[in-house]
Amino acid sequence: MRKRRILSLLLTGILSIGLIGCGNAGASEGNKAKEEDKTIKIGVTPVPHAEIVNAIKPDLEAKGYTVEVIEYTDYVTPNTALADGDLDANYFQTIPYLEETNEGKGYDLTYTKGVHLEPIGIYSANIKSLDELKDGARVAVPNDPSNEARSLRLLESAGLIKLKEAELVTPKDIVENPKNLEFEELEAAQLPRVLEEVAIAVINGNYALEAGLSPAKDALYLEDATTEASKKYHNVIAVKKGNENSQKIKDLTKILTSDKVKKFIEDNYNGSVLPVF
Repeated sequence: MRKRRILSLLLTGILSIGLIGCGNAGASEGNKAKEEDKTIKIGVTPVPHAEIVNAIKPDLEAKGYTVEVIEYTDYVTPNTALADGDLDANYFQTIPYLEETNEGKGYDLTYTKGVHLEPIGIYSANIKSLDELKDGARVAVPNDPSNEARSLRLLESAGLIKLKEAELVTPKDIVENPKNLEFEELEAAQLPRVLEEVAIAVINGNYALEAGLSPAKDALYLEDATTEASKKYHNVIAVKKGNENSQKIKDLTKILTSDKVKKFIEDNYNGSVLPVF
């Protein structure tokens, strides 16, 4: 009987140690998850997105977050990284571009709020007015569907072409082209580099700023930021669907749409970037 009792005690002790070990492992995993939950990895393009996020980085750090700001020079990689879980959020794109990416890539991304608008503009290194455009002039536009459609609508607004009614349009949808403009479709990031080679180029605000251009001063024609149509071009905080209600995304969204950010944008971009909250 005594031997059985000793054996029972030994087994109980071993089981207890095992459970303690499992408990410690569970606690360790829980602590690790908590630590990871206090890290925010956000993907951005350099100007103005990285500048804006870096301006509020101390505010997030004051809430106990470790903030990693990862810069990209294209529009494709930040969404791939977000969909793969390598980022918690990204901040660089408009709503139509996000929707287009979801549809084309099968991603499940959404957004929380819009932060700013970068008016898209028509630029030139060769003429000083759109009145100087010659017959057959070469025009460079972005080649991704949402930005190309936005660019062509801007050219239509400037009175250079007329398009058929459609959500997404390409040069094939031009129904009137009185100056016989020739269109070159290029990656958005490349457009500032071809200014010397074309008559005009339609350039996204962030790439114009990166190239040292001031949309408010240098654009021959600039998108009207006060129209209802411009609302869909707000630059948004994108996240993987299902993560929008996590505490860190709520905190990121709140701080990125704060009075501090509004003042930062107004003080630093002189109307070339406009807060939308």
